[in-house]
Amino acid sequence: MWGEPVLRTRLAQDRSPPSGRPLIPSPESLNPLSLRALGICHCPVLNRQRLAQGLGLTRLSADPGPSSAGRSERSLVLFPSPPRLPPAAREPMAGILALLPLLLTLAQAGVAGAAGSVRLAGGLTLGGLFPVHARGAAGRACGPLKKEQGVHRLEAMLYALDRVNADPELLPGVRLGARLLDTCSRDTYALEQALSFVQALIRGRGDGDVAAVRCPGGVPPMRAAPPERVVAVVGASASSVSIMVANVLRLFAIPQISYASTAPELSDSTRYDFFSRVVPPDSYQAQAMVDIVRALGWNYVSTLASEGNYGESGVDAFVQISREAGGVCIAQSIKIPREPKPGEFNKVIRRLMETPNARGIIIFANEDDIRRVLEAARQANLTSYFLWVGSDSWGAKISPILNLEDVAVGAITILPKRASIDGFDQYFMTRSLENNRRNIWFAEFWEENFNCKLTSSGTQSDDSTRKCTGEERIGRDSAYEQEGKVQFVIDAVYAIAHALHSMHQALCPGHTGLCPAMEPTDGRMLLQYIRAVRFNGSAGTPVMFNENGDAPGRYDIFQYQVTNGSAGSGSYQAVGQWAETLRLDVEALQWSGDLRGVPESQCSLPCGPGERKKMVKGVPCCWHCEACDGYRFQVDEFTCEACPGDMRPTRNHTGCRPTPVVRLSWSSPWAAPPLLLAVLGILATTTVVATFVRHNNTPIVRASGRELSYVLLTGIFLIYTVTFLMVAEPGAAVCAARRLFLGLGTTLSYSALLTKTNRIYRIFEQGKRSVTPPPFISPTSQLVITFSFTSVQVVGVMAWLGAQPPHSVIDYEEQRTVEPEQARGVLKCDMSDLSHVGCLGYSLLLMVTCTVYAIKARGVPETFNEAKPIGFTMYTTCIIWLAFVPIFFGTAQSAEKIYIQTTTLTVSLSLSASVSLGMLYVPKTYVILFHPEQNVQKRKRSLKTTSTVAAPPKGEGTEAPK
Repeated sequence: MWGEPVLRTRLAQDRSPPSGRPLIPSPESLNPLSLRALGICHCPVLNRQRLAQGLGLTRLSADPGPSSAGRSERSLVLFPSPPRLPPAAREPMAGILALLPLLLTLAQAGVAGAAGSVRLAGGLTLGGLFPVHARGAAGRACGPLKKEQGVHRLEAMLYALDRVNADPELLPGVRLGARLLDTCSRDTYALEQALSFVQALIRGRGDGDVAAVRCPGGVPPMRAAPPERVVAVVGASASSVSIMVANVLRLFAIPQISYASTAPELSDSTRYDFFSRVVPPDSYQAQAMVDIVRALGWNYVSTLASEGNYGESGVDAFVQISREAGGVCIAQSIKIPREPKPGEFNKVIRRLMETPNARGIIIFANEDDIRRVLEAARQANLTSYFLWVGSDSWGAKISPILNLEDVAVGAITILPKRASIDGFDQYFMTRSLENNRRNIWFAEFWEENFNCKLTSSGTQSDDSTRKCTGEERIGRDSAYEQEGKVQFVIDAVYAIAHALHSMHQALCPGHTGLCPAMEPTDGRMLLQYIRAVRFNGSAGTPVMFNENGDAPGRYDIFQYQVTNGSAGSGSYQAVGQWAETLRLDVEALQWSGDLRGVPESQCSLPCGPGERKKMVKGVPCCWHCEACDGYRFQVDEFTCEACPGDMRPTRNHTGCRPTPVVRLSWSSPWAAPPLLLAVLGILATTTVVATFVRHNNTPIVRASGRELSYVLLTGIFLIYTVTFLMVAEPGAAVCAARRLFLGLGTTLSYSALLTKTNRIYRIFEQGKRSVTPPPFISPTSQLVITFSFTSVQVVGVMAWLGAQPPHSVIDYEEQRTVEPEQARGVLKCDMSDLSHVGCLGYSLLLMVTCTVYAIKARGVPETFNEAKPIGFTMYTTCIIWLAFVPIFFGTAQSAEKIYIQTTTLTVSLSLSASVSLGMLYVPKTYVILFHPEQNVQKRKRSLKTTSTVAAPPKGEGTEAPK
């Protein structure tokens, strides 16, 4: 590919940049004065051929190009020549192609640089790039003077050179010179200026061929004084400028140390291997800003970046780090154009308000853009709305917020850790027009700083402007505050000086001044010494570089705060530091409007206790809050889980707690009615039994069937005692007793009643057919039948006890209400509702059977006086148990189930027992106790005379007492 044309550059004679000077000169623009800087004779063809050889090109041939609109053009066809390229320039072809058209501006740059640079003579020359002027507008390359960023920093380099040259221990016998250039804050203009740094290298490549150059007509070649050989460059300020310049300097092995460029891109040692910096890269700054945002509790912010490497790289680093760290989301990333149109900043504010919850604004922008953003915020009446977090381009500077202090109140800014250099203050405040003639821009600074006008021959000052007297003094007649990067400019100069000193000691041991080994200075070797330096800088902090040429990250954090109650009298206050970890004094922060606490910048407000975050799809920092309701509790900020069965959530649903355990206790209001009935029933039963025992042989007792009566009364007594078992605290013994006695009393009672009713019915029916009494009507037979019926219940219960031993359980589902606060665990025996019914089922079957016989025996003559009371007893008992069933099962889902069911069961049992006791035995007891005259035997009736009357069993009378 080396033999083929690789680039055709059209050089239009009439194309000029906004500054009025062509960035790429035409062939005719290579005039004698321009070529003199290169030591090339002024001959149209030979000069171009010589320039091509100096740039490492084989041929440079002119051929006519096409004309357009009457403008004549020429084309230069360039052919690269590999043997002529320096080692540092043997890069991929794309880099060479990008560089060649820029190097063609060298001739013009020589003139421009000579007319606009500060020169100091010395054995070793350092280059310097400073934004002395702002970027020009309306067709101008340069704009107004930048007093702090430009002049302060340039003077800092001059101050540092003076100190180095005055130090007998540092570079003894070697004086450092300088060539300082103005970049006008524009990368393309800075490149044009910086090409003068490589003039000596380009000129030196073709010295052997100059003697062979002959100009037409015998005109001798024109020579100029050889340009300074720049060994290293301090600068530039803006990252975009440093990147542009670094691409050229690396090809000629010239080390470069920046005092302000922080773009992360410059850490790429494969592309910018000769670049170093004494300020940390924005990757550190971005990490510090992410830490600040997280420390303030913000999770939703927007970013603003000036177009260019600094702004875009800084925001990219912030976004990347925040994404990796998590917890911070970017609402909007807005880029401010390099050449903003009218109304552009109002549009920026409107876009920021599209996400009003993102009040935190991360700014990586230049001073002009920062200022115009603040102005637009004020115009939109959003003075106190946005929460600014500014990068080091804002730092602790007054200029971006001048007359906009009310908008900037509360702004948090970051600045590489620095200190004010007292020696520089003394130096700079003593500068005057008389003692600072070496700075060609100092007169312009003087006019700007003191708001006056200098007069010179041939010029007239504006009558409306005060004339400068020359007696003004900085700091006395004008405000002065040291610019934030002064320290780093001084450190950059000293880093080069220390590296040259170490290199001089290694190459020229014991030699004062430069030795042949350092003439010329090897840039690659000097770079190694630069990367190895370690010394305490002007502020006392260590100056060192890592393998990528970056300085360690150390930042001071400031906040612009109101003093004396007026935003106009505010100042930047240090509120923290960052050195790999953040130390931020949150208590020292002040916010606009006397707001207490840190303002919020969140997409969604934090969820309350007992609420989980339900994330919005695609926006990881936005969510809806969803309550952990019911029996769920908040496990973490994203999860709700159900409490274990034996627990319920706390009131705020942030955890679980044991569910209270309840039972029907003796003191419970629900236990009072059943216990009262049971006690009264037991007393009444005891009274009846005692009465019957005492009057055991009286006619009434004998006529009632003593044996079955005692069995029946025993069953009634057991029924009443069940109430106490149901109220007692459940345990294995109590649960076993419940199983046994719950149905035993009713079974015993209804077995006795069934036996008695059946006997009456059989006697009555037998009497209709015969005078012979029916079988099994004797008392013994009746007892056997009764106990046979009862044994079925006892055997069933015993089998149940053996198959499933009783024990108590805590049932947490029985009272697991919708509202967890009302949930209770119920301590009870391991008996279900059906188990309770099962215990009573057999006795209820006996009750129904007894009722059937009572109905059949309803026509028995009055001689058998117990038939009708038994019938009424069964009818009433059936009604009681029919009412019991719906109440018992209808409350299965009630929160008071344990109380209602237990009370219903015990009351039903007591009532059924009371009905039997009251209808069958209370009247008899009343007669026995209060009307003993009626307790006599009636006259017997013969079965022969009354066909409807059956004979009573042996030993019992058939007549009722009178």
